[in-house]
Amino acid sequence: MLQQIVSHTPVYVWAILGFLVVRGVAASRTRTVTYRSLFIMPAVMLALALNSIMGRFDGGALLAAVWFAAMAVGAALAWRFSDGQVAAVDHNARTVQLRGSWTPLALMMAVFAGKYVVGAAMGMNPALAHNTSFAMTACALFGLCNGVFNGRLLRCMAACRGAAAPMVRAA
Repeated sequence: MLQQIVSHTPVYVWAILGFLVVRGVAASRTRTVTYRSLFIMPAVMLALALNSIMGRFDGGALLAAVWFAAMAVGAALAWRFSDGQVAAVDHNARTVQLRGSWTPLALMMAVFAGKYVVGAAMGMNPALAHNTSFAMTACALFGLCNGVFNGRLLRCMAACRGAAAPMVRAA
């Protein structure tokens, strides 16, 4: 079974996986990045997620609402729990020192695995495109992961601006 999966997976999929693993491992170490590079992984993950859900499922507005709601939850959670990711900001050099975290790797693997599973499941059972539960689950997973990436980005941007970003209080 594993041999079939490996042999039927296009080379570009393995290249994307390799890129994500390299970026995720790099994120596990304290590093200095430019302001602009903070946007790369959230944008890549957003593109991968949207590629997996746009045009694949019936349900348009409902699925968009599920994705946006899950994204809002993910962003709120990331905002609440990612306050300590910025170690230092150099406004003159426009760089940020980020503390190492395994969270980006976990999120990237969740999006990659979700994209792979959704594609494989729909390849084996095309009727899943009309299954609202399946589509809502996929949209919620991708929305949650995208939200966490974007919430972490917003927290970094607040630190870069020197704003004393208020903590979101748990209800």
